[in-house]
Amino acid sequence: MELLVRYLDRRNSISSVMTQDIVKDENLRDDLRYYFMSPCEKYRARRHIPWKLGVQILKIAMITTQLILFGLNNQLVVSYKEENMMALKNLFLKDYSGVDEDDYSVAVYTQHGVYESLFYVLDQYSQLDRLSVGAISYAEDEEGKLLPLTICKEYYKRGSVEPSNEAYDIDAQLETVCMSHEPKTANQWKTQNSSFFDLDFYRLVDIKLTFQLKGINLQTVSSRELPDCYSFYVTITFDNQCHSGKVKILLDIDARSYACRDWKISGTAQKNTHYLLVFDGFVILVCLTSAVLCTRSIVLAVRLLQRFSRFLHENYNRKVCEDDQGEFLNGWYVLVIVSDLLAIIGSILKMEIQAKSLTSYDVCSIFLGTSTLMVWVGVIRYLGYFQKYNVLILTMKAAFPKVLRFCCCAGMIYLGYTFCGWIVLGPYHEKFEGLSRVAECLFSLLNGDDMFTTFAQLKDKNTLVWLFSRAYLYSFISLFIYMVLSLFIALITDAYETIKNYQKEGFPLTDLQKFLRVQKDVFVAEESSQTDLPHKHSVFCCCQRVPENDDVILIS
Repeated sequence: MELLVRYLDRRNSISSVMTQDIVKDENLRDDLRYYFMSPCEKYRARRHIPWKLGVQILKIAMITTQLILFGLNNQLVVSYKEENMMALKNLFLKDYSGVDEDDYSVAVYTQHGVYESLFYVLDQYSQLDRLSVGAISYAEDEEGKLLPLTICKEYYKRGSVEPSNEAYDIDAQLETVCMSHEPKTANQWKTQNSSFFDLDFYRLVDIKLTFQLKGINLQTVSSRELPDCYSFYVTITFDNQCHSGKVKILLDIDARSYACRDWKISGTAQKNTHYLLVFDGFVILVCLTSAVLCTRSIVLAVRLLQRFSRFLHENYNRKVCEDDQGEFLNGWYVLVIVSDLLAIIGSILKMEIQAKSLTSYDVCSIFLGTSTLMVWVGVIRYLGYFQKYNVLILTMKAAFPKVLRFCCCAGMIYLGYTFCGWIVLGPYHEKFEGLSRVAECLFSLLNGDDMFTTFAQLKDKNTLVWLFSRAYLYSFISLFIYMVLSLFIALITDAYETIKNYQKEGFPLTDLQKFLRVQKDVFVAEESSQTDLPHKHSVFCCCQRVPENDDVILIS
């Protein structure tokens, strides 16, 4: 009788332990199923409102609106700078045609032309108030005095050149001599310093005239923005470094904006600025909320991964495969968090620009543009919950490693053609003058664009280079269009066909998906056909649609 009691007690204890293990396993299975559900399925399962989805939708609308508003304002700023650049070139450059050459605006070929262009700048500068039709004038210092114009000439310290005798004597050390004068005393200053303009063109390297102007961008008033004040640091260079008989004249502007010191404006401009600041602050709040929710999801995923890892180790002495680990460590959440951080930084910069504390329009536009790009790319995650749209995501995921390796190999050939084209064809073809231009030209040819122009523009003065150019261009076009591009498309097509076959015949199952399907014996059956799948199929293991009662979809 005593043995029977002991047997029953032992059986009850074993049954109790087994019941606890089963409940623990079922709890883990339920938590995993719920984690991998879509927002709508989570709502149907537990009536939890999908806050994260709502925040993402709101964030997309707000960030896109913010980007459009900033882009319109930035266009006004850029157009103002470009139009001022054009106006100043027409004001200060003699015989300017309105179209720049490659790296200069005007070129002169005689000594008389150099003197005329130089004195033209001085005369025009002294009459700026009467000539300019824009809101621009001379800059003043803190005491209210007009800032002077500075003219510097740079030349070799000593030089003697006799081309007829094929002789020269040059001291390569450079010397710089500068003078300055008040804006409205050009004629008097030229007379008093006539010796300064006795130029020895054999020694002359360049002449630089620098001065500062100030202006106000009034066009922003029409868009209900406070006008910015600008300082234009103008540099006019007479470039004679080549000593080829051609003096290049170029005008460069460094425009810096800041808040005007004394202003008065009626209307709604200031009120509109306050509204924009409030809107930007709300964008920052939404992005912070989105980042917190995504971080919470990542923390939850790590905890679930640890629980599932303990389950496999305790019950089957196995480790979680890399595909299952990737299922928990969701890259979409990382993308959303990075986009939120970029949007927050961009919004802060935008608020500083609106408050006239910063002028970094380009930096702000990079942050806002990149964040908007990532936000819209993140929408693909929610489309992946639908099987038809999920094909695109699965195809990209399957093809990406192969495409990346293929691009690395093709890139080596591309770089070889780039360097070869630059060194051989650079002196004879404008599209091959720099490495970046060569790369752009080859990429254009790769896509079948501008082929005839590239062939036709080569100067045929050198027969050997002309023959080499034909062999170079024909080989590049044939190799990349008929072979490299075809192989590139074949890789993506192969991945797409593989995904389509898996959708028809079923995806290979991983331990996680088998556990969610309540197949308790699959971990022991090491010889089953689905468990011993080749490693090459592992990329698809965690990306299938699991036909459970809750219709769970696992996407990475």
